[in-house]
Amino acid sequence: MSTPEIKTLSSTVVYQNRWMTVREDRIVRADGSPGIYGVVEKTDFAIIAAIEAGHVHLVEQYRYPIGMRRWELPQGTSESGETDPLMLARAELREETGIIAGRIEHVARLHEAYGYSTQALNLFVATELEIGTPQLEIEEQGLISRAFPIAEACEMICNGIITDAATVACFGLLRMKGLL
Repeated sequence: MSTPEIKTLSSTVVYQNRWMTVREDRIVRADGSPGIYGVVEKTDFAIIAAIEAGHVHLVEQYRYPIGMRRWELPQGTSESGETDPLMLARAELREETGIIAGRIEHVARLHEAYGYSTQALNLFVATELEIGTPQLEIEEQGLISRAFPIAEACEMICNGIITDAATVACFGLLRMKGLL
């Protein structure tokens, strides 16, 4: 393991709730200059591309920070402490869409915004889909699920209808790997 380029002198939690912790670290850089670093600690999340017959399942929900409803791939974190990414992916897919995947494969692990956050995502592709009834949590009120032709979902990205960075990155990666 290499020597860190930045040394943490102290760390102070400035905000915390059940979804995140925000801390401010006093640091010193390799050249000796001091500074501060704000870090958002969040648990990793699963994002799932459920694909069948040339269609991909998306969910639309109201996103409070931007004040809009937006389409995205099903995704979420565990409040119950689930740490197995595969189990989390299966649970989130079923919860948000009602889909049970006969086959689900891990595709990649990406960092959401490592300039300020510890959170990473695990991307999965789900196939052999059995459609059921969603089991929405209270925070997901109004969430709707729908299958789109893959070409239409890609157009939605290009036309600014889908703006969730994780969804856009995952679509690109799935395309590059020949999975979409």
